[in-house]
Amino acid sequence: MLEFVQRRRQFLVFVAGGVLCALIDIGLMQMLIAAGIDYRAATSAGFAAGLLVNYAYHAKLTFRAEASSHNFARFLCVVALNYLLTMACVAASVALTGDALPGKLVSLPLVAINGFFLSKYWTFR
Repeated sequence: MLEFVQRRRQFLVFVAGGVLCALIDIGLMQMLIAAGIDYRAATSAGFAAGLLVNYAYHAKLTFRAEASSHNFARFLCVVALNYLLTMACVAASVALTGDALPGKLVSLPLVAINGFFLSKYWTFR
């Protein structure tokens, strides 16, 4: 029972950090698009803005791991994969609807699930 509660808490903490970073990510992306920046550059900038906050949050709060160059390198691999997933969703959304936001919103749960399991069992193990 205790293990179940700890797993649930860990996932909820992970999701809370993800929500914080998503707000930063989407907010910056939308601001840049509104300023006339191409959606690809705006999406990239938003994604990058949350990168270090996300790493520090998850290392310290979610997985209680020491920050190191080794787990940061692994974290960057997970981020690269999640970036590709995000860009694919946003590009598909722009092609289908002319708007980047629906694709970004669709990508968030995919990135969250992928990021949690890779972080838990590979990056911060």
